Amino acid sequence: MIEDFAGKTAVLTGAGSGFGLECARIGARRGMRLVLVDVQQDALDAAEAEMRAAGCEVLARRVDVADAAQMEQLAAEVQQHFGAPHLVFNNAGVGAGGLVWENSVREWEWVLGVNLWGVVHGVRLFTPMMLAAAEADPAWRGHIVNTASMAGLLNPPNMGIYNVSKHAVVSLSESLYQDLSLVTTQVGASVLCPYFVPTGITRSERNRPQDMQSMAQTRSQLIGQAMISKAVESGRVSAAEVAQKVFDAVAANRFYIYSHPQALGNVQTRMEAIVRGENPPDAFAERPQVGEQLRAALRGQG
Repeated sequence: MIEDFAGKTAVLTGAGSGFGLECARIGARRGMRLVLVDVQQDALDAAEAEMRAAGCEVLARRVDVADAAQMEQLAAEVQQHFGAPHLVFNNAGVGAGGLVWENSVREWEWVLGVNLWGVVHGVRLFTPMMLAAAEADPAWRGHIVNTASMAGLLNPPNMGIYNVSKHAVVSLSESLYQDLSLVTTQVGASVLCPYFVPTGITRSERNRPQDMQSMAQTRSQLIGQAMISKAVESGRVSAAEVAQKVFDAVAANRFYIYSHPQALGNVQTRMEAIVRGENPPDAFAERPQVGEQLRAALRGQG
């Protein structure tokens, strides 16, 4: 729980766009010192310029969060410049879809590298720093927020590689919460599970590693990308609104953060099927036309 953010340090990955950028803006308004991390240099430069213009003390670094050595260097620089961060937002993520058996090994490595290993590195590197600060000062408070997705609580078809990465982040975050509760009351944890929010994640291809630039996408991947892009870009909840929910959750020490609580009916249906030992329910039961369109497209009927 962090009640007063002024003068505190925040580390934000994926800070060049979407939730990361909007959280940086809120942090700037609240007088935080900001560590901005992104893999896209032009977006990072723009975010850094904006936060400096707002009067923030900023450390901006281009980092591939999937790279252990780069993340270790980042953690060392944060410790040197600001000491232990009070807020860590492990937020960087990429989108990917297609029928689960069609994803190449390299695609699995990329998506899990950013979406899961990026969070793993953030947790393993910054948590010990935060615990040490808490032990040295009984008044010190810190919080870690990991970005998952409603796809971490559901399993919509034709986006299995993304589902797997986000389910892992939910599990990691719940484990982090439980483990922290064993050793401290001064460092909390939350998981962000957004639904369809316009953030730029549907344009993840722009940040594909160089060796993946020439890889052709399969038909199912192209169909999935088109459908998800349409759903995300038509989302009515903004990234700025979700960022505010993140700060509200940190202040209230609330673990689960949802952009669309109304989507939890689908989660409840899935959980009830698990408890009853039933087969997985139709992911599109509430919007059957979406499933019909997807099946028709994949079977060449659309």
